[in-house]
Amino acid sequence: MASSALQWLGLLLGGAGAVGTVAVTIMPQWKVSAFIGSNIVVFETLWEGLWMSCRSHAGLRLQCKVYDSLLALPADLQAARGLLCAACVLAALASLAAALGMRCSRCAAAEAKARGATLLAAGVLFVVVGVAVLAPVSWVAAAIVRDFHDPTLDDGRKRELGEALYLGWASALLLVAGGAVLACVAHGPAEAGGPRYHLPARRAAPRSWASERKPPGSLPSRSQYV
Repeated sequence: MASSALQWLGLLLGGAGAVGTVAVTIMPQWKVSAFIGSNIVVFETLWEGLWMSCRSHAGLRLQCKVYDSLLALPADLQAARGLLCAACVLAALASLAAALGMRCSRCAAAEAKARGATLLAAGVLFVVVGVAVLAPVSWVAAAIVRDFHDPTLDDGRKRELGEALYLGWASALLLVAGGAVLACVAHGPAEAGGPRYHLPARRAAPRSWASERKPPGSLPSRSQYV
């Protein structure tokens, strides 16, 4: 019962992380305009994501434009595109493998062992996806912080951390936690359906021939007549 609950917990954590990975990939709020120094035009907000940039005018009108060229993007955004696209595919495969490897209490030993291996593969995939999400998110965040503290850069070109980065860190944490839980309980189904070993029955000590031999002329006891 406890193993089954842990498997469901791992599946839910990994599934939530997979949904967050897709959301991070789509969201444009990776880099947000910083209102510092001479940049005090607060009624217009600029968002920069992996696929497009958007301008929000006083929160009433939103205009988005897809990037014209991939090569014109910074190196961190180019790497984030590739890693997060691969992470979305791996997250879908990991969720499918985790759903197929859920514990079955009535399956045979061979089938239970295969389910355990599938569950272990799902846990490893979730951890790999978590690392694939954490790396580009942290890289972009480091680039934003570096440019923010660069005195040679204009205030209008400086950016702050967007909501997508925080969601990416949370999704990576959920993916790694879910993968670790699934990997820890991966051997549960195999052990539940595997062969059981019992200790051999205790054998009675053999009686000697002398103890079984009765003395001649001995009469049967009274209990033998009853």
